[in-house]
Amino acid sequence: MDLTPTIGAQRWSRLWGSSNELVDDSVELLAIEMLLSEDSDDEEEPRRGGSRLGKSPNIDRLAGFYAELFYRDYFSASPTYNGEHFRRRFRMNRDLFKKIASDIECHDPYFRQKADCMGKFGLTCYQKCAAAIRALATGSSADDLDDRYRLAESTALETLRRFCEAVVAIYGESYLRYPTEQDLTRLLAQSAKRGWPGMLGSIDCMHWSWKNCPTAWAGEYKGKESGPTIVLEAIADYHGRFWHCFFGMPGSNNDLNVLDRSPIFDEAMNGVAPTVCFDVNGHTYDMGYWLADGIYPEYACFVKTIRAPIGRKQQHFAKMQEAQRKDVERAFGMLQARWHILTSPCRLWSQNAMKSVIVACVALHNMIIEDDLACGQSSEYVLDTPPTMPFVVEPPPSTSSANSRGVLRAVENRDVHRELQRDLMEFQWSTLGDLV
Repeated sequence: MDLTPTIGAQRWSRLWGSSNELVDDSVELLAIEMLLSEDSDDEEEPRRGGSRLGKSPNIDRLAGFYAELFYRDYFSASPTYNGEHFRRRFRMNRDLFKKIASDIECHDPYFRQKADCMGKFGLTCYQKCAAAIRALATGSSADDLDDRYRLAESTALETLRRFCEAVVAIYGESYLRYPTEQDLTRLLAQSAKRGWPGMLGSIDCMHWSWKNCPTAWAGEYKGKESGPTIVLEAIADYHGRFWHCFFGMPGSNNDLNVLDRSPIFDEAMNGVAPTVCFDVNGHTYDMGYWLADGIYPEYACFVKTIRAPIGRKQQHFAKMQEAQRKDVERAFGMLQARWHILTSPCRLWSQNAMKSVIVACVALHNMIIEDDLACGQSSEYVLDTPPTMPFVVEPPPSTSSANSRGVLRAVENRDVHRELQRDLMEFQWSTLGDLV
């Protein structure tokens, strides 16, 4: 048999050998290209980063330009926007804003304008305070403040936290205190003028939704509201000024549970609260009272409405009590209308941070009210007390004679509560009953 390969087989072997050579050449070229690409990558300049490894570079937000623009818009000799625009956007007058910014700048070095290692100046105190107040007033997120006040998101959150803490530290003693003797004199004069001798204000609670409440805590913080909340207990007067605020109880607690944990009676039990004496319907009482709704206990310091009034006298008293107790409801409405951050679910993660924010809002609210009243917008607040007013404000008793248990028993006296309610009913009917 002839084993000599045919012409077709010889041609196929030559083609197969040439294809293998082509494959080897292509692999070699691919390897050379990869080596060249690695060499070119090594020769590229390193990309710029942030202040730390792995951080993005800082954005040049032109803080100096916008600081000058903000000053020109509101604080220059001929500002672009007048005082009404400033008050509508920042909820206060320009002079009060300047005072707050100056006090905070002296209190916390964080708000002072400083230069970095390159000599570039950062944000001014006005920019930081304006951004924090705008966040409280509008409830805007930290990212929404970037394009207007040139604060990064992390800087805006840090500024808001420090601003609220500074407000509480600086003004808490003056604007989050119990009434002094002068304050009580004004409150009692105003209450007597409105037909409620001895009244010191109205008490109630408000809930603030907590969006970022941990899931494990949701059952404890969810009550009658649709989601987790934290309760604010407060006492307010006719002008909407808060004289007491207590925040931190979970939303599953009602007003009575909050009262049990509240420090509302601490000053009276410690013997440092002034004594209020007043006459009504021929009887003398030595303790002021607050108007409250039906859930509060029958204490001598509370005056409640009559749930099922019988006759015109009781109906008139219930109508008057429910109308006057709306002072605290109106105060809550003013607080939420002024600081919209309280109307939306809170996006903070810490209860302490929420407390700092809401207490700062209450302090600023009181500052704005007193500033407006001092400017002459209301003459009732600075009313001189006539000598014929049926009340007396006495200094607090000495510490040695104070008896906390005796004070507590006097506060919880139900007989005095019922007698005071009857006397006020007779007083209301005798003075105003003929008008109905």
